[in-house]
Amino acid sequence: MNAPLKKNLPAEERRNVTIEAVVDLAGKTNPDSITTAAIAKHMNLTQGALFRHFPNKEAIWQAVMKWLAKRLMTRLDKASEGIESPIEAMQAMFLAHVIFVSEHPGAPRMMFGELQGSKATPAKRMARAMLKQYAARLNGLIEAGKMRGELHADLDSEAAAALFIGTIQGLVMQSLIADDLSHMVENAPRAFAIYRRGIVANSMCNKGE
Repeated sequence: MNAPLKKNLPAEERRNVTIEAVVDLAGKTNPDSITTAAIAKHMNLTQGALFRHFPNKEAIWQAVMKWLAKRLMTRLDKASEGIESPIEAMQAMFLAHVIFVSEHPGAPRMMFGELQGSKATPAKRMARAMLKQYAARLNGLIEAGKMRGELHADLDSEAAAALFIGTIQGLVMQSLIADDLSHMVENAPRAFAIYRRGIVANSMCNKGE
C-alpha cells in the first residue's frame, strides 16, 4: 500500500484503494488514532487528493464499514452455498468468518471501535445493520435446523445466533490480545465443535455429529 498510487485510476477504484488502505492501517494501529493525514501518507497522496473522493473522515469510515459488511456477507454466502444441512452451513460460515478476519485484521478493530463509540455515526449504524443482517441469516438457518430435526426443537434461536457471533468475537479478541491471528484460526474448529454440541438434537449427537 505504500507504493505510489497510479494517477489514472477510475474514481471507484481510487475509493476502494483508500478503503483498503484504512483497513490495512487499522490492522497495525488503533483506528481512533488514524487521521486523514496518516491515510494520505500511507497511500503516498496529499490530503487534497484524498478529499477529492471523500468529503471528510466520517465519509471514509462509512465507506469502510460498507466495504467490510459487503465482503464479509458475500464470503459467508459463498461458504454456505449449496450446503443443505443448516448446521453444516453454520459451520462453514463460522470458519469462513474467522478466515476473513485473519485476512483483514483491521476489520474487527474498526467494527469494535465503532460499536463501542458513544456517537451514533453513520459508520456505527452500518455496523449495527450488518450485525442485524448476520443474526437474521443465522436465525433462518437455526429455525430450518429445528424443522429438520438437526437442532433442539425448543432451542432459543435468537440466543443461539447471538452465541454464534459472540464465540467468533471471543476468538478474535483473544487473538488480537495475543497478537497472533493463527491462534484464532487454529482454535476455530474446536470452538465450533463445543458450540455445536450445545445446540444439536440428541438424535444427532447419538449419530456422532
